[in-house]
Parts: sequence; C-alpha cells; structure tokens
Amino acid sequence: MTARRTQKVSAKEVTKRILNHEDLFILDVRNESDFSDWKIEGNSVEIINIPYFDLLDDMRPALDKIPADKEIVVVCAKEGSSIFVAEQLAEAGLNHVSYLEGGMKSWSEHLEPVKVSDLSGGGELYQFVRIGKGCLSYMVLSNGEAAIIDTSRMIDQYEQFMQENSVKLVHTIDTHLHADHISGGRALAQMYAASYHLPPKDAQEVTFAYEELAEGKDITVGQETIKVQPIYTPGHTIGSTSFIIDNTYILTGDILFIESIGRPDLAGIAEDWAGDLRDTLYGRYKELSEELIVLPAHFGKITELGEGGLVSGRLGTLFSENPGLNIEDESEFRRTVTESLPPQPHSYQEIRKANRGEITPNKEEQREMEMGPNRCAVHDK
Repeated sequence: MTARRTQKVSAKEVTKRILNHEDLFILDVRNESDFSDWKIEGNSVEIINIPYFDLLDDMRPALDKIPADKEIVVVCAKEGSSIFVAEQLAEAGLNHVSYLEGGMKSWSEHLEPVKVSDLSGGGELYQFVRIGKGCLSYMVLSNGEAAIIDTSRMIDQYEQFMQENSVKLVHTIDTHLHADHISGGRALAQMYAASYHLPPKDAQEVTFAYEELAEGKDITVGQETIKVQPIYTPGHTIGSTSFIIDNTYILTGDILFIESIGRPDLAGIAEDWAGDLRDTLYGRYKELSEELIVLPAHFGKITELGEGGLVSGRLGTLFSENPGLNIEDESEFRRTVTESLPPQPHSYQEIRKANRGEITPNKEEQREMEMGPNRCAVHDK
C-alpha cells in the first residue's frame, strides 16, 4: 500500500490564495492563547484551532471537523508540529493535505509587492503588504533608481524585487521611529551606500548617522522629478512625518490608517501626544486635498485589503467614514486615544531600542520580538 504524501505550501502561495479570494481551510494546531491572539485571516478563509497536544494520540477531534472534500492547510508556530499532523491526516485517508512551510514565523515575514500606480514622471509606486503582521512599506522606482519607505527587516525580499526591476537603491526612509517592527532601512542603505532618512525629533537617542527629514526638503528618485515631499505630522511619535508622492498619494505612516488612527502611547507620554495627534488629523490633514489617496504604514483588519491586496483610501472618504476622524469633542478624542487601548505591541520597548541602534538582536531574536499582530492603531481591538 502506497503511503499518502503531504505537500508544503509557502506563505507566498497562501497569500496569493487569500488575495484571489480562493477558498482555504486551515487547521491551526498552536495553543489556544496564541491562536486567539494572532491567526491567518481572509475573506475566504475557514479556520479551526485544535492544539497539537490534543492530536498526538488521536486524530479524530480533527477528522470530525475537517471537510473531506477540501484542501487542508495545517499551521503551527514553526513547522514541525504541522508536518506531523498533516502526515497523520493523510494516513487517516484525507487526500488534499498540506502544511505551511516555516509556520507562522514565515507567515509573519512574507512581503507581497502590490503595484499602486504608474507615476506621472515615468516611474512606478509599489506597496509591500506584510500580510501576517499588518505592516506596509513602499518602493518608488524611477529611471533605474529606487527609494523605500518604512522598510521591514526582511531586506532580502526588497533586494530580489530591485534586482528583478534593474534598479539601484538610493534612499531608505522611515516615517517615524517604529515600535512594532524592526526597521530594515538603515541596514539596507548601508548595503547599497544609500542615504537613510529619519525625522530628527524621533532620532535624538539614535547611535548612528542619518539624513534628517525636513519639511520642504524633497527627496528625488531618478531623473524625472519624482519627488517625495515630507509633511511634518506629529501624534503617533513626536517626529512622525507624512509624504506626498506625485501630488496624488499621501503616505501617512502610523498617523492615519484606513479604518482607524494611530495610537499616541508607545513612548509613555500619551497625554502629551494626544493633542499633537488631534492637531495633525483634524488640522493639517484637513487642509490637504480630499482627493489624495492615503497609503498607511499598517492595516489592522483583513477587510482593509482591497483589489489585489492594495491598502488605500481617498482622504475625503476617510474623513467621512473613519471613526477616528469623526470625534468632534476634544475631551472625548483624548479619552479615545489614551484609554481602553488594545495591548501594546510585543517587545515594543526592545524594538525601539533596536531601531535606535542601542541593541543589536540576532535574526532569531528579531523574529521573536516581532511575533504577533499589529497593534499600532487605536481601534484595532
């Protein structure tokens, strides 16, 4: 009798299925608390959780809940447990069983490039969707040059994309000092002898040299006047900076998301920054064109992913529909952004230290520091 075989499926393949709205049935075998905190989500995803230790001696708890006519993807933290469960399910007679290669660690690290648009100067703008973490980064391409905004630490994936598009990196830019993920901007800039840019008000304790972002100081990419224009917009951090690209797109960092707004409490001075956040959202952003397309640095819910996975929204529409932009009473706004917030990001203090250059965690330590969902928004509970 021929043994039934299982197959591995990559995080990229699972991402494509979710973005294409293909039916996906997932058996997550992590413990209940980890599953409740963070899981694979999608409009076409059906997922159940049965801890690995409940299946060691008997697969019936899983077999009773799994549809026999669907492909099953088994998921665990790192991969090993899911291989065992997938093999046992195949031996029990299921015909379409696979496991997520690299487990939730690989899910957390995959970047999916999504084209935003061609730009008027002949270049292109891409959004990199880190679907397992909720992080969004951006790449501007023009005349053989590239700039990356809010780079994740998985710099090899940006390198591959740049090689495929025959461009050289000239700038990396962080909209602010991140607290939920380790920035790859400085490391990538060093590899390519590119310039690394950071808001000076967020960089007072950094241990390295950088280019200061300043309002009105354009950052040019390529030879065709594709410019990234900083707009100083404090609130999430004291130095948070937004960028307008091609007079069409506004990169809002962690100040403004599609369905929520940034939280001001990750430096321990929420009361001080709540006013800055309100001034930015209800003042500076209100003065901008409502036709600008908002491109944030994070998304909180899978529902924020649009066609092809793109996370974006017209600024005028957000002023109508985003709850965080519709709190008229200032006292109520302050309460909203300082009280009853979701848990703070995992290891966020250590992540801030790493982004300041104060500590240098190795690759595995960086993975552990970042595990879990995005928690940079006020309304993501």
